Formats: sequence, C-alpha cells, structure tokens
Amino acid sequence: MPNPVPPAAPRARWRLSPPPSPALDALGDPLLARALAARGVTELDGAAAFLGRSVGDDNPFRLTDMDRAVTRLRRAISGGERIAVYGDYDADGVTGTALLTTALRALGGDVLPHLPHRERDGYGVHTAALDRLAKHGVRLIVTVDCGVRAAEPLLHARALGLDVIVTDHHALPDALPAAVAVVNPRRADDGYGFHEFAGVGLAYKLAQALLRVAARTSARPAALHETDLLDLAAIGTVADVVPLVGENRMLVQGGLERIRAGARPGVAALCEAGGFEAATMTARGIAFGLGPRLNAAGRMGDATMALTLLLSDEDGEARRLAAQLEHMNRERRAATDVALEAAHADLAGRTDAPFLAWASPDVGLGVIGLVAGQLAQAHYRPAAVFRIEGDTARASLRSIAEFNVVEALDRIAPLLERHGGHARAGGLTVRTDRLDEVVDALTRLADDALRGADLRPVLDIDAELPLTAVNDDLYRRLQALEPFGEANPSPLILSRDVPVASKRIVGERHLKLIVPTARGSMEAMAFGHGDRLAGIGERIDVVYGVRERVWRGERSLELDVQDFAAAGTARVQVDGHAPADGGRVGDRIAGMGAPDVVAASI
Repeated sequence: MPNPVPPAAPRARWRLSPPPSPALDALGDPLLARALAARGVTELDGAAAFLGRSVGDDNPFRLTDMDRAVTRLRRAISGGERIAVYGDYDADGVTGTALLTTALRALGGDVLPHLPHRERDGYGVHTAALDRLAKHGVRLIVTVDCGVRAAEPLLHARALGLDVIVTDHHALPDALPAAVAVVNPRRADDGYGFHEFAGVGLAYKLAQALLRVAARTSARPAALHETDLLDLAAIGTVADVVPLVGENRMLVQGGLERIRAGARPGVAALCEAGGFEAATMTARGIAFGLGPRLNAAGRMGDATMALTLLLSDEDGEARRLAAQLEHMNRERRAATDVALEAAHADLAGRTDAPFLAWASPDVGLGVIGLVAGQLAQAHYRPAAVFRIEGDTARASLRSIAEFNVVEALDRIAPLLERHGGHARAGGLTVRTDRLDEVVDALTRLADDALRGADLRPVLDIDAELPLTAVNDDLYRRLQALEPFGEANPSPLILSRDVPVASKRIVGERHLKLIVPTARGSMEAMAFGHGDRLAGIGERIDVVYGVRERVWRGERSLELDVQDFAAAGTARVQVDGHAPADGGRVGDRIAGMGAPDVVAASI
C-alpha cells in the first residue's frame, strides 16, 4: 500500500500582529486599529496622518544641499547653459529622468537627458559619457538615482569643467563625491527626517523646490504644477520597491489619481498596450504591470525608448513605443524563464547553502537581477547571479530581511572593482579570476549572519477572523490603508478550519480552491502553490488577503492565499501578548463597521 500524502505544512512562519494601543480605540474600528498597529502606528494623530496620507511639512529645502542645487540650476537656466539629466536604466531612473527633464524644460532650461546602456556602459556615471556630454555643450549635470559612489568620474567631470549635482538615494560611501551638491536623505547631516525616497522621489523634491521658487519669484510662472509630475513619481517609487510609508504614500496616491485621469500620453499608451484599465490603476498594477514594461527597455535593449515614451506628447508616437515595450516585456519574461531553469539545474542539491550563487556567460545582463530575486524568493536565501564577460563578471544580488547585502559588499570591497545598492538589493563588478573568492567571502558572511535562523519567510498577519467575516464591508474598510506595497502590504487575515469544497491546478503552477461561505462559494487563488495540491485535505488553516475581481463586468471578492496548512497544525507566533478573549475579539472586529466616529476622529 503506498504511503499516504503528508498533510499540507506551512511554507512560511506565521506571525500575528500585537494588539493595538488603547489610543486607537477612538477609531471605532478594531480591525483598522490592529492593521495600523501592525504598521507601527500607535497614536491617533499618527493614524490620522496614515489614513489621510498626510506628510506634514514637505518643504524640500530641508534636504541638505537642496539650496545649492536650486541656486546652481536657476543660474544655468537664466544663463542658457545646457543641462544634462543623467539617470539610470531602470524604471526608477527612467521615470526620475523624465520627471526632472520635464520640470527643467518647463522652467526654460536647455536640457539633454542621458541614460547609460546596460550592456555597453553598466550602472552609474561613466567618464566616456561625461566626455560625450561635454562635447555636446553641456556645462551642468544633474544625476538621478546614481552618482553618490562615482568619486572618480566626478573628478573627471571637474577636470572637463563640468559642474555636477548628485541626487541619489543609494547607500553612502565613506566620503561624499566632489560635487556642487549631494542630495541624499541618508546623509548624517540631512535634516529632512524621511530617508526612504526612491531616486524618482528625490528628483520630484528637486523639481518641487524649483517650481515653488519659480512660482514666488517669476513674473510668468511655469505652465506646470508640481502635482503634474506625480504619476512619474508614483511609477518609479513603486517599481523600485521602496517602503510605501510616509511621504512615499502621498506620492503614490497622488500619482495614481493622475494615471487614472489619463493625463500623460505615454502612461496611457502603456496601460492600453498592456491591457490595463488606467481608470482603476492601483499600486499593484504599477508593480506588476507598468514597472516591468518600463524596465523591459533597459533589460532587453535601450532604456532611452522608455524615456522617449514618457516624454512624448503625441498619442500616435506613444502607442508605437508602448507596443514595442510590450514586445520587449514578452522577450524579457522568456529570457528570465530560460535562465531560471538553468540556474536551478546548476544549483540542484545546493539550495540549502547560506548564499546562492550562479554564474554563466550566457545569461542576459538584463535579467540577472530578476533571476537572483526569484532564487532568493524561492529558497529564502541571499542570492547572486553573475554574468561572465571575459576577464570581468557583473552580478546582481537580492537578499532577505536577515542579511544586509550592501553592508556585506562594503566589507569585501577590496575584492571588487565596483559595488553599491541597498540592504536587500545590490550590484557588483569583479575580475573573473576573483569570482570564486568573492562568492566564498559572501558565503562566509551570510553563514555568520544566518546561522541558527529559521530560513522561511515571515507572514505578518493583521487579524484572525472567521471566514464568514469576509464581505464587502470588510474589504472597504481595509482599502483605507491603500496604496499597498513594500512596508505597507495588503492586510493578511488568518482563518482556521476552513472547509475546502474543491481544488485544482490552473496555469500549471497555481492552485485554485473553492471555499463555501454563508453567502455562497468564494474562490481562493494560491499563486505558485500548485505543487501542494495533493497535501490539501478537507479543512485547512489559511492566511490570505482579500481582493476585488472583475470578470465580464461582474464584481466579486476572492481570497489571495499566501500560505495554508492542515487545520490545527500551524504554529502561530504572537508578537506581544495575545488577547485573553481571542475568539470574541475576532468576532468584534468582524462585526464592526467603520462608523461615523472614524471620520470624526481623524
């Protein structure tokens, strides 16, 4: 007799958020209070700011060196100097370059946007590009999403007689580069108080400063308002996966309103080509729809195509470019799948190592970051994918919460030619003859950092509720926390002992469940969990988000399943102390709407 299939075990660690502080009782909505507490909001004024997406004092001149940057740019504009906006080839850099170019041109600037080519140039500021810009008459360069680690190229710029303003959100080197201004909220002497901007967010703050000064001082203000730029700011902010907290939430919310209005031809065409409804665009739609398509230009060809799309004022040109990006995005998906299969084949039997590394001369440079990200996500380990190019190799790294990749790269800097990045994502260039040494060093650092850790992802659960609580009112209440993204994920609910009416595989890798409720059946989609079909019994404990589904004009709610386990088998970690009346608190959360006192309190 064959062995029975073991019951489903959870793939992640389940962690229930702590109860909210009594101060949030005034909201009149225990569910909203728990969700806010899970996001670090403990007081009523903080809840008001979060729900109202208020940023308070957004004066851009509180950013260190902003005054110097604005002064130099205004002098360049008034003097007719040619200005180059030097960005990066990813969606953050492209949108930031488009945003700042648009603002400077509206102010009368002679602007030449420039993006490096991923294959020919690589990331960052390069001396050859500076030489070309100088020959084109450029006298002032503003970087977007790069430059803070470009010490030698900026010295070269000075020798050419070029002034440089750096706007960059990446981790700082030991010493700042020589520049007219270095606008980076991570500076120790920065007084802004919010340091989670993407590159496009800093470009927006610079444009905001310029436009506000112009509005006060010019007899004829620019025919552009700072809010006209929010769609670009939103796309780059979401695409770069920076935390959607603080001012970033305001940027994204305002940008979504602009996208929904169809104000920019390039963005409207991108939505149309991808089959997205601009009028209902969400942050998730940016993350999985618009962002990847803009990134496809730099990954599979030249990012200048995406920049031209965003700068276009002509509907026909925008549609033509958007169609090309759609084709590139399909090529990008295919190339990623091929490389990922090769990486998994090479790493077979070794994916429990503390650090995953794969190197190949055949992997496309444009997809190494995507493959590294999927390896890190699939195995919950930091991962690096190297493209070998003769005597050198370039790599993208993706990490997990427990391992700061840019700190690790800083520690092995003597082995590297170049490096940089964030806590969870980085890049490096290394001589091929030192590649093994670099991988060994990163493996040792990862082993030290991760030894003894439970290397499964964590699911932070906002509330435990019976499945019967899921209805339109609950969905509406949770939407007050939009826009969702990094550090502000869509709320997760745990429901126990849920009956499973049916189960099947869809699209080869995904799992579709039907769960009965008091009002009829509900669909539950578990993306990427198709291999767990056999382990599902008659009843499960399930962690899920709730989302709206529209099909052929019919609207319904469905469960976005993140993890599940056989009923009664999953261990739930509780941050803080569990409420003494656990089940009754769940019933109270479920049954309570969002009364008028909520609006009055915030």
